[in-house]
Amino acid sequence: MKIRIGFGLGTNSHANDPTTLGPLIDDLERLGYDSVWFAERVAGATLDPVVAMTYAAARTNRLKFGPSVMVVPGRNPVLLAKSLASLDRISDGRLLPAFGLGAVNLGEHQAFGVERKERSAWFDEAVPLLRRLWTEDLVDHHGERFNLDGVRVRPAPIQKPLDIWLGGIAPSELRRTGRLGDGWLPSFCGPADVAAGIPVINQHAADNERAIDEEHIGALVAYTIDGSVPDRIVEAIKLRRPDVDPLDIIVTGRDGLAPRIEEFVDAGASKFVIMPFTEPDDWTAELDALAEAVLHIQT
Repeated sequence: MKIRIGFGLGTNSHANDPTTLGPLIDDLERLGYDSVWFAERVAGATLDPVVAMTYAAARTNRLKFGPSVMVVPGRNPVLLAKSLASLDRISDGRLLPAFGLGAVNLGEHQAFGVERKERSAWFDEAVPLLRRLWTEDLVDHHGERFNLDGVRVRPAPIQKPLDIWLGGIAPSELRRTGRLGDGWLPSFCGPADVAAGIPVINQHAADNERAIDEEHIGALVAYTIDGSVPDRIVEAIKLRRPDVDPLDIIVTGRDGLAPRIEEFVDAGASKFVIMPFTEPDDWTAELDALAEAVLHIQT
């Protein structure tokens, strides 16, 4: 099983200008990280993920990149298919599309123009349509939200297929991953969550005459740089996972990352996005130290 380790920038990352993001991307490529991931939050400090991914593609030759995660409800699937196919094309096949329904946040819902109760139905219609637009010459589609006659998206992506990653650990999210996803990349989870989620996803995939590649299971692993856990981080985790000890979710300090990743590997995961909960004063020093702590696990 191939172990791959990427690096993620959170929703409030201030690495959002050429003086910070450019050297950070260069360091990730230099050090041998597998990928870089950009969060999507309209009201957050991070850049728009398509813009950020394009910037990363232009600066690098090897580094892969993805959104963590890109909101689908509210986006025109034809234009989204065109944008992402173009990005995969100009990067020679380095795009890792990861999709979601969007944050449970009124401001974000307003930005995308889709009511919360409508998000799942929009997602369920749009994602299969994206696949068809990437692979079929002409697409006819008549659904509840989209009507297409003889629509073509060119150029096609380099990757065939262009795998779609989904996240989440709720029962509905596991069902959706089995039904629509090619890979699973949950956040705010521990190794036990991954071990419990894999058979559920596989069963729902089988029920839909599909199969998920066993090497397309991963996890976002958040850590604190100095080993402490600020109260605001504990509260943020409790809001998402009130029934879980925050220390089962967050790793305190770099030294704890390698053992935690090994636990995830034992649970069946092999693709990881490492993300600091707080930003360092010196990105190069942090990425160097982080590489020494975890990149030896890559195979």
